[in-house]
Amino acid sequence: ESGERIPVHYSASRYQDVFGTILCDLAAKDPKIVGITPAMASGCGMVSFAKAFPERFFDVGIEEEHAVTFSAGLAAGGMKPFCNIYSAFSQRAYDQIIHDVALQRLPVVICLDRAGLVGEDGATHHGAFDLAAYRSIPNTVIIAPRNETELKNALYTGSLIKEGPYIIRYPRGMGEGADWKNAKYTALVPGKGEKLRNGKDVAILCLGPLASNALDAAEALAAEGSTSPAVYDMRYLKPLDSDILEEVCRTYRTVVTLEDGCLKGGLLGAVAEYAASHAPGVRVLGIGIPDRFIPHGKQGEEREECGMDAESIAGKIKNLR
Repeated sequence: ESGERIPVHYSASRYQDVFGTILCDLAAKDPKIVGITPAMASGCGMVSFAKAFPERFFDVGIEEEHAVTFSAGLAAGGMKPFCNIYSAFSQRAYDQIIHDVALQRLPVVICLDRAGLVGEDGATHHGAFDLAAYRSIPNTVIIAPRNETELKNALYTGSLIKEGPYIIRYPRGMGEGADWKNAKYTALVPGKGEKLRNGKDVAILCLGPLASNALDAAEALAAEGSTSPAVYDMRYLKPLDSDILEEVCRTYRTVVTLEDGCLKGGLLGAVAEYAASHAPGVRVLGIGIPDRFIPHGKQGEEREECGMDAESIAGKIKNLR
């Protein structure tokens, strides 16, 4: 009635706030860091950066294509551009990512905000296709941090690159509750993932924050005695961790991939390609966004519809034949 905005209190930090805070911290230490956004400064968390470093902040308007080419020009001139674009709208700049960044090997950090299912914004805004779209581009590195600390370290790693593009993708909304503020900066070696849980029978290979759902599902299955899946955070879609893939294909006959992106061509496609070439007897199944447009709804409901919640993951694994 008053028109006054009611403050919202979050149980964990939003990924967008982590991005904004860490970018400011990195920029305070490195005068070559610049921030670029196509009219999404408030949505992506770059308002604080704009206030702290107005001479190093560029809002180019709703022009994703120009945002990427402009970033490439800045990188060619010796700057360290962090270009933040909503995943769904980065598709407009596909040509520029290929020709102006990847072909030139320019050190541009492309931050894909709102990657995966976004909630009430619906089918036009779901960041469903970036994993499948960009992993085919040469010279490209793609990382999907699983929590706030990993995002902090991915941004730090991006500030150190000499060639690009270095693509960081993360979802809309709250993180996992990791103590990212007190965590020390650590560079994340491209192509190196992490085993999160030992197990048997089945291995779950994850990208991004859905790893927490995989862990919950694995613990639930182990508690009821049906099976005890191993869980791996692949961390990088490109390059893939070949050591993890070799271990998994040698140890397990069934591999389940889990990603907040389209199943066709993403992590499922990458793992299935590896298995087909190196371990044709291994069965690879995928959990992610199916081959259709997902209508608007609450983010949690959309993930349940696509089988990404812990209960659905456990149910799919329990019903494996």
